[in-house]
Amino acid sequence: MLSRALDNIRVLDLSRILAGPWCTQNLADLGADVIKVERPGQGDDTRKWGPPYLQSRDGQEALSAYFTCCNRNKRSICLDFSQPQGQRALLKLLATCDVLVENYKSGTLKRYGLDYDSLKALRPDLVYVSITGYGQDGPRAAQPGYDYIFQGMGGLMSHTGIADGEPGAGPLRAGIPVVDISTGMYATSAVLAALLQRTRTGQGAHLDIALLDVAVAINANQGANFLVSGRNPKRSGNAHPNLAPYEVFAARDGFFILAVGNDSQFAKFCALCDEPALAQDPRFATNAARVQNMPALRETLSRIIATQDRAYWASGLEAAGIAWGPVNGLDEVFADEQVRHRAMLKHASHPRFGDIPLVRNPMLGREDTSPMRAPPLMGEHTREILGEP
Repeated sequence: MLSRALDNIRVLDLSRILAGPWCTQNLADLGADVIKVERPGQGDDTRKWGPPYLQSRDGQEALSAYFTCCNRNKRSICLDFSQPQGQRALLKLLATCDVLVENYKSGTLKRYGLDYDSLKALRPDLVYVSITGYGQDGPRAAQPGYDYIFQGMGGLMSHTGIADGEPGAGPLRAGIPVVDISTGMYATSAVLAALLQRTRTGQGAHLDIALLDVAVAINANQGANFLVSGRNPKRSGNAHPNLAPYEVFAARDGFFILAVGNDSQFAKFCALCDEPALAQDPRFATNAARVQNMPALRETLSRIIATQDRAYWASGLEAAGIAWGPVNGLDEVFADEQVRHRAMLKHASHPRFGDIPLVRNPMLGREDTSPMRAPPLMGEHTREILGEP
C-alpha cells in the first residue's frame, strides 16, 4: 500500500506556512514519520491564519482551518534551536532522521550549524531540502517572498485575468496559493528521487527548491507559447489560449464549462445547437480559425447557449461525447456523487477537537488506509519524542 511506502523513513520538518508543509504532508501520507519542529510559544504562522477556526470541545483551544489543510499525519514538538540546548536536542533527533525539510531564508540555518554542509559532515546520507523564494544563490537569494509575489513575478498573473478592453480588465491571482502547492509537489518528487538514488549510492543530497523556479515552470503551455512565438500571451479571461470554444458559458439557469477538443466535436456541437452551418463557416471551421476569431465565436455561441437550461446542454453534450462541467461551489463539490464515490472527504479524530474534516491525498487512490492522524497541537508530541516535560 502506498500509504505505508515510506514507513521506514523519518522526516525532520523545520518548515512553516504551506510549500514545505505540503511536501512533508505528502511524505506523511505515504507513511513517513514526520516530526514537525515548532518554536515554543509561536509555532507555525498558519496556526493563527483565520478565521475560520476549529474549537476544542472545552472551548479553550483553537485550530485554524488553514493549518489543518497541510499538517495531518504529523507529530509536533516545540524546540528552540537558536539556543544551545535546542541545537543539541535537534542534532540528537537528526541522527534518527532520513530527510530534513526547511524553508528559512538562505544562510539563516548556517548561524546555528544546521546548514547542509555542516550536517552533511555528520550525516552524509541525509536528504536535505531547502525551500526558499529565490533559491540558495543569486542576486535575490536573501530576499523573502510569498506565493502571491511569485504568481506575479513568475508570469502567471500576466496571462491570468480579464482581457484588456473588457469591464474589470486586469491581472488576477489564482484563488489558491498555486505556487506554494506546486512547490510542495515538486519538492515531494525530488525527495522521493533522492531517497531512491540513496539506495544505489548511499549518499544523500541537498535539494535547492525555489518558488520562483516553480512559478516559471508552471507557465507550462503559456511559457512554451512565448518561447516559440516571442509574443507575451494576453489575458483571455476564462478562454483557452490555444483551443476554442473552451471556456465558461451562461445557460438560461447557470454557468457551465464547454470544452470542445477538436473540429469533429465542434461540428457535433453545432448540430446540437441546430446550427450545423457554423461548422462550415470559414471563421470557425478549424480550431486555428476559431482561436483567431474567438470574440465573434463567443458572441455567437453565448446567444445560442443562453436560450436553454444547463440540463439541456448537459444531456446533449454527454450524448455527443463532448466534455462539459458545472462551475460548482465547494458545497456542491463535496456533495457531488463522484467526489463522494472517490471518498475525497475524510475525517481524523482528535481527543480535544473530535472529528476533523480533511481531504484525501489524491496519490493514494481509494485504498483503505489506516486512520489519519489529526493535525497536531503545537508541541503535542514533545514529551513523546524528546522525553522532556
